[in-house]
Amino acid sequence: MLSRVADSLYWMSRYIERAENIARLLDVNLQLLLDFEALDDDKLKEHWEPVIRAAGEEELFYELYERADSQSVTDFLTFNPENSSSVIACMFAARENARMIRDQISTEMWQCLNDAYLFLKSNNAKKVWEEGPYEFYKQIQDYSHLFQGMTDSTFSHNEGFYFMQVGKYLERADKTSRILDIKYHMLLPSVDDVGGAIDAVQWGAILKSCSGFEAYHSFYVTAVNPMKVANFLIFDQHFPRSILSCVRHLDANLHKISGCNPGFYSNDVERVSGRLMSDLTYSNIDEVFQSGLHQYLGQLQERFVEIGMVMFENYMFHARPDMETEIATQQQQQQQ
Repeated sequence: MLSRVADSLYWMSRYIERAENIARLLDVNLQLLLDFEALDDDKLKEHWEPVIRAAGEEELFYELYERADSQSVTDFLTFNPENSSSVIACMFAARENARMIRDQISTEMWQCLNDAYLFLKSNNAKKVWEEGPYEFYKQIQDYSHLFQGMTDSTFSHNEGFYFMQVGKYLERADKTSRILDIKYHMLLPSVDDVGGAIDAVQWGAILKSCSGFEAYHSFYVTAVNPMKVANFLIFDQHFPRSILSCVRHLDANLHKISGCNPGFYSNDVERVSGRLMSDLTYSNIDEVFQSGLHQYLGQLQERFVEIGMVMFENYMFHARPDMETEIATQQQQQQQ
């Protein structure tokens, strides 16, 4: 497979996953505001700034907007093309990557992305958002789920499919860690509220932002508990959006690309992902809270960035040789 094709498949999948996560995160936090009354500017800032941090775009946001409130944050993370992590920028980038490899993907996959593109380009998209953001963000999530279903059922499960899975699970693991880290930045009105109604609502919102509210309660019958929520979103082996589950799928698909047997590595990206998977497998939530949840999640995010960089170096980047080396290579080939 050409490296440019692998690169487009990988990023197409990452961008779609990112758009879905941002859409769900905004939807849940808009609905969370309904549980609180009479929020002043300071309280709105405390509510929305963690969402901007979760997207990793805090510096850019304050270059474009004066304050963080419902209107500015949702506009920034949904429709602002200057923000590469906005919903519209991610879906447009996914479609552009698909366009460059149109002959490599199925018609159904292309039609799904094109429909999402036309939906966002039309005036109807903004109208739907203004009339009711729930329906708008639900539509974005549906496009992502439809695309993943189309990919699984109409795209050959070969090398290209594995690159898409690597992109999806790397992005999903990173976003789960960032969404969970939001709770660290949420400032409660007072220490007395820890473990209270506001605290429980916020932890419930974290679960909903990862589509894990029902799955959590099917496993833990008791009320929302911070340590159990963190354990579920980091270490649960069966929930498809937990960090451990994502990293295991990521590592498995990397080995399918290279053909290397599981438990061994043939390149740097497999070595890095394998080490991360081992650390997650043999860690537990008690160790995480002892070291600090925020610090632990920050270290995970750095390792996800490292995997992305090594992935690029191993599979997508090929340094162009200088002219002297290229001439020597051509002469050697002619002699053979």
